[in-house]
Amino acid sequence: MIRTIHASQRLDSRGHPTVQVRLTTSAGVFASLVPSGASKGAYEAHELRDQNPHEFHGLGVLRAVNNVNDVIAPALIARNFDCSTDLARIDAFLDSLDGSADKSRLGANAILGVSMAAARAGAAELGVPLYEFLRRQAEAIRPYILPVPFFNVVNGGVHAGNTLPFQEFMIAPVAAQTMQVAVQWGAEVYMELKKVVKERYGGQATGVGDEGGFAPPVSEAHEVLELLATAVNNCGHTGKFEFAIDAAATEFYRPEEGVYDLGFKSGRPRIVSKESLRELYKDLITKYPIRLIEDPFAQDDWDSWAQFHEETKIEIVGDDLLATNIERIKVAVEKKACNALLLKLNQIGTVTEAMNAAKSSFDNGWSVFVSHRSGETTDDFIADLAVALRTGHLKAGAPCRGERVVKYNRLLDIEEELHSQGGLTMTHYAGAKYRSMDIFGGL
Repeated sequence: MIRTIHASQRLDSRGHPTVQVRLTTSAGVFASLVPSGASKGAYEAHELRDQNPHEFHGLGVLRAVNNVNDVIAPALIARNFDCSTDLARIDAFLDSLDGSADKSRLGANAILGVSMAAARAGAAELGVPLYEFLRRQAEAIRPYILPVPFFNVVNGGVHAGNTLPFQEFMIAPVAAQTMQVAVQWGAEVYMELKKVVKERYGGQATGVGDEGGFAPPVSEAHEVLELLATAVNNCGHTGKFEFAIDAAATEFYRPEEGVYDLGFKSGRPRIVSKESLRELYKDLITKYPIRLIEDPFAQDDWDSWAQFHEETKIEIVGDDLLATNIERIKVAVEKKACNALLLKLNQIGTVTEAMNAAKSSFDNGWSVFVSHRSGETTDDFIADLAVALRTGHLKAGAPCRGERVVKYNRLLDIEEELHSQGGLTMTHYAGAKYRSMDIFGGL
């Protein structure tokens, strides 16, 4: 049973306040730290901020903290839930206690902190790792799948100060056979990329953005992709990596005119039509090993999504489009808008709802891509979640910055632990088959 729940205000990777929850049971004290996004979709669960201009520029979360301590804690403790068996009931109770459609009364950041801490408590009470507890909650099959890490090595969009409109450029070591090798290769290419950027643009260009990727003074996608190809080739890893882009297109969409502004960060508009943007992506796909594009169009530009999905064979991931929300997933399935879900815990607000969104995606033949946020913390929960749900791929930023590296280190720990227990029969590294439903079997 839950004995105490206490929330506090702490800092995320951007120096912004976030919610920490510490939940106590007979098995110990279990903590969580809630992440936050910079580019937030309109359909995400509501992150409660204080709006007090005299503290943290209005970004404080004391209202959410107080909601945990004064509203959630007494109500939840009184119900005598058992974290080892009742996570779904706990999450449903938190949702009903809030009572709003988007968790705006208590705050998704307050609710998620409790949900994550309760999951950790449940795992401890059963004496199993978090990934195994979450696997059982989701009723996923075995063996475990260690996800391909999609390292965000170049930052643009609202994550960096350059004029690059697209938000993330990622490298994925699909030819690796283990997580250990995948992380090694990713780190090697990242280090080589720093050298390449420095040689071309000078030492001042090797500063990093919110997610640890470099932010060179470029504005064109093909310039970045050439940098990535050079770094991969210099390391002797030609053919071992796939590339991915998170365009985060909602940030540069002009809905009144129905066009996109690729110059939105430069102060010099560069307007392109929906058709031209679609052709730009298709051209990049033919020239570079791009196998995944996230949010290629804005969150309500359904027709562009559907047409691009029909014309391409790569993984098209919905982030702002879907917001880890089952109702949005249903619409996207009907419209044939994409073929993958970006899974973000704080977009929906409870662990159970996030797992249900993953299940819905798998049931519809989609893949699931687990993600961090740009305002991250040192909480490594999503590493266990990706393994539990057998999603096959995960992004947590560059192999740089503690709040990013902690996720990759956790995956290395999980791999080592599983191999020591049962050898390769216990786990597989997803590799090039990270989207293969016949291998992963869904949930």
